[in-house]
Amino acid sequence: MEELGTIQVLVNGEKFSLPDGATVQKAIDAADAPYKKGASVGILKKSESVRSESVKEYRVKTTKGELRLEIIDSSSASARRWMEGFKQYEGISLRWDSKDATVFGPFPESLKPERNPTKLDKYDVLFSAGGYNPSNFHLLFSLAEHSADYGAPADGPFARVVGGKKLLTSFERSDRILEIEPVIEWQESADHHVTYDTNTTLEDGDGLFTFIKVKLALESPEGAEFFFGLTKDGLFEVDYESSSFISDSSLKGEICSFENFETRKDGAVWVRTAGYGTGKVFISRDERTASVVHSVIGHVEQGIELIHMAGKGHSIFVKTDPAPINILGMGFNEAAKHLEGLGVELVREGYKEDDANIVKLNPSSTIDILLAKKVIATGAPDSLVIRVELYDELAPKTLDFFRHAVGLTFRPIGTLPVMMIYENTYLFKAAKSAEKYKEILPENVLVDKTKAFEIGITNQAAKRMGIVGVKTEDDDLFGPTGEKFSSTNIIGKILEPEKFRALTEKDTMYVLESKKEEVE
Repeated sequence: MEELGTIQVLVNGEKFSLPDGATVQKAIDAADAPYKKGASVGILKKSESVRSESVKEYRVKTTKGELRLEIIDSSSASARRWMEGFKQYEGISLRWDSKDATVFGPFPESLKPERNPTKLDKYDVLFSAGGYNPSNFHLLFSLAEHSADYGAPADGPFARVVGGKKLLTSFERSDRILEIEPVIEWQESADHHVTYDTNTTLEDGDGLFTFIKVKLALESPEGAEFFFGLTKDGLFEVDYESSSFISDSSLKGEICSFENFETRKDGAVWVRTAGYGTGKVFISRDERTASVVHSVIGHVEQGIELIHMAGKGHSIFVKTDPAPINILGMGFNEAAKHLEGLGVELVREGYKEDDANIVKLNPSSTIDILLAKKVIATGAPDSLVIRVELYDELAPKTLDFFRHAVGLTFRPIGTLPVMMIYENTYLFKAAKSAEKYKEILPENVLVDKTKAFEIGITNQAAKRMGIVGVKTEDDDLFGPTGEKFSSTNIIGKILEPEKFRALTEKDTMYVLESKKEEVE
């Protein structure tokens, strides 16, 4: 029996050997790659027409992390030498460092050393020759703007560090360069495509991209929360693309404060904060000028290739740095244990007993909590935190309104004050008037009767649009909000009836959504 061959595949930049005929799923499993079922993956095919001379960026993996180098002038002798022989620099160790430079080596080179000072900018990269000896060349990374005689070739710096800059001051004598790979941009490949079919067969040299990692800007704490809300299911849903950006309009109409004015470079994530399209989130594919209505909330740190490949209708799996602090709905002890690993102190407020559920945070944003290293968590008795099942398949548009109104769009727990209780009818009015920008057209309206503990919302066919209601008994005449059947959209049901019956007109119900799989 003939033994199967192997193929070399890059999975999110990491090289793996797989058997011939390996599928996308096999590659994901082998690499333990971040991925969510149903998300789109990008496949960059190896192109024989791409020469090393056309590559402008290189990934330099070290024992401390990854550096990214960008070639300054591909026509210089030093740049050509690098592009022809970059693999020979794998394995070299830190030789020496100073306040001005970090240096790896030595290695022999065919370049000619010069006895002249070289002017360097911060993050420049050049070849240097100790003692002007061609057998004693080094790879030098500049840490500051300065001028010195390093025995460098006459053409001076050939590249600059564009990623992983902080690593340059962290290297120790035991550190070394592990691997160097060219970054083949998607535009330079003759063949690339995006698919959600994980049974797709891969070929030798394919590059597979399964997710993007977004580094959130510390200057945009509210924008980060907005992005968490947009991607709470882990996906960025591309509903529009152009040569300059892709966008997701899921939160169109929601207001996000302007926080960060900066140039929108390739991979920048930004939200429109005013005017037409307020609430839309974009990811740049090229460089755009800063704008007073577009607040930059983060940058794609990994997976930029997937941004360039994805198109309308694709779903991109997203991971963020930092990850959201999701302690709402937790008990104090569980939350404190979670925060301890982040170096954050938890202070109890409100109902402080161990059986409390956390319903409010101050500060409310993940970034502000991490910066303060402290959060005040307001607790509520478990009796006021009520699980509900929502009918996404039957009333998606009405639930869009409901989640915005009670706060479930951005938080795992919503707030719904009791408005009135009479006979077997409980009425609620959300503090946020989402009906001002969200329609409530008739959808999944009542037909035969109201079922006990189903949740209804008055639609636009009646004056009291947006009122939420629940009946504790079946009713053949009126909907949960007391309106006629045609004016009532049914959006879900209460899963904890006994807790619900105990509510009074002074109470606020905290809504905890249970996913369908949890209910089943």
